[in-house]
Amino acid sequence: MGIRILKGGMLTTVQDLGRTGYQSQGFSVAGVMDVRAFKIANLLLDNPENEAVLEFTLIGPTLEFTSATIIAITGGDFQPKINGDPAPMYTAIYVNKGDILKFASARTGSRGYIAFSSYLDIPVVMGSRCTNMKSKIGGFKGRKLEAGDYIGFRIKRRYLPFFLSRKLEPDDYDQDEATVRVIMGPQDAVFSRQGIETFLSNEYTVTSDFDRMGCRLEGAFIAPKETSDIISDGIAFGSIQVPSHGKPIILLSDRQTTGGYAKIATVISVDIPKIVQRKTDHKIHFQAITVEEAQKLYLEEVSELDAMRKTIHQPCKEVLDCRLVAKRLTKLFE
Repeated sequence: MGIRILKGGMLTTVQDLGRTGYQSQGFSVAGVMDVRAFKIANLLLDNPENEAVLEFTLIGPTLEFTSATIIAITGGDFQPKINGDPAPMYTAIYVNKGDILKFASARTGSRGYIAFSSYLDIPVVMGSRCTNMKSKIGGFKGRKLEAGDYIGFRIKRRYLPFFLSRKLEPDDYDQDEATVRVIMGPQDAVFSRQGIETFLSNEYTVTSDFDRMGCRLEGAFIAPKETSDIISDGIAFGSIQVPSHGKPIILLSDRQTTGGYAKIATVISVDIPKIVQRKTDHKIHFQAITVEEAQKLYLEEVSELDAMRKTIHQPCKEVLDCRLVAKRLTKLFE
């Protein structure tokens, strides 16, 4: 009762919201890159908010289901297919024993997520099921998934109320340019006035040096007053370091716990998906906002997720073909 990995894709790992409380011991938080897509995937299935999912990058995996369950696919559009037929995204989907779920390369975005109503049978390590590949702990044997791997389910859960209402509008990642809002600091005072102006007024380009640890950008030189070297201190999700070469690096899920380069700003939490769903050569502009504005945007997103939860918990208003409904229910109980 679970999933068999037929192809691992480029980088497919088990992730949740991360392993918190251990940075002082040198363990990075890890966890999902796109928290919004992760939360929506679990929301569609009434899963616990921090239930583990599969996260995949650029080229998706191919999975075989060894038992029936319900799944939800969110994030970038990897053109999912079940047994060769297109599968909807941001929708609760019944899958049966023997079904094959296959993904192509990302048409939009760069990271996708699969949540499972039956919960992945992954052990909790230091409070999390997430994969930390650098430390080789958590997830499936501390590594990315490969052909031949098998992950079981923890429970047998094949029914959800209001099933036909469980679909939401997909997020749009198909943009070559993005405006990313930031809170300045904590070391913005290290940079000259001209350096700050350069950072906020110029366009930066996503380079191929982009992984779960960070995203290196190419663009105008950001000048420090003297040097951008500092005594090492903690790094948050979305911190923007500027080393001596003067080009920004945005630190992400697998970031190091401390760093010795000045952090000119930090990406606000609701805009992290704009970064992690970029591709090479996509453009980024930075816009400074206040902490109060960032908090307001966060609360608006919380309200939006609550509204989504209400939407999927009411009867479907569409007129549906009764034969289609009967077919779905028959498959569920086969």
